[in-house]
Amino acid sequence: MSRIGKLPITLPDGVQVTISDTNLVTVKGKLGQLQQQVDPKISVKVENNIVTVERHSEERDDRAKHGLYRSLINNMVKGVSEGYTLVQELVGVGYKASGNGQLLELSLGYSHNILMELPDAIKVKTNADKGKNNTIILNSVDKQLIGQVAAKIRSFRRPEPYKGKGIRFQGEEIKKKAGKSAAGQ
Repeated sequence: MSRIGKLPITLPDGVQVTISDTNLVTVKGKLGQLQQQVDPKISVKVENNIVTVERHSEERDDRAKHGLYRSLINNMVKGVSEGYTLVQELVGVGYKASGNGQLLELSLGYSHNILMELPDAIKVKTNADKGKNNTIILNSVDKQLIGQVAAKIRSFRRPEPYKGKGIRFQGEEIKKKAGKSAAGQ
């Protein structure tokens, strides 16, 4: 039995889960609505504000999907009730970010600014406090989407190992390498 898959999901107040005949799980909450198609070999049941996920056989593929779909549904429940927030820091002289609606403009030391159009499900906010690194704050109900967008933003300027300049997640530790040393002079 999957340790993750057998755990029940308790629904918070204001969250509704419906399952259609085609195994489409819809989760509605105060922050929005999310949908996930579930494999037909996995069954999802809602009873007394508790969601349970069960598999029909002990095949390797079914065991793997059991915990996967339970985690996906749990992430959807948490997303529509609380939401997800990711904070990224821009470390480097002159690195700036500005958000204007769904458009994020990044100045990362290239010859041009990078313009990124964000999906409608993501809200962006930027902070530029004096004496601190600029930050990008992403909010969304969809955990997968916010992670994918954050990874795309980070890919524009990954933290380099010598000075640590680049885009990093808040609290992330970068292993720094020693630079060249003047030996034997």
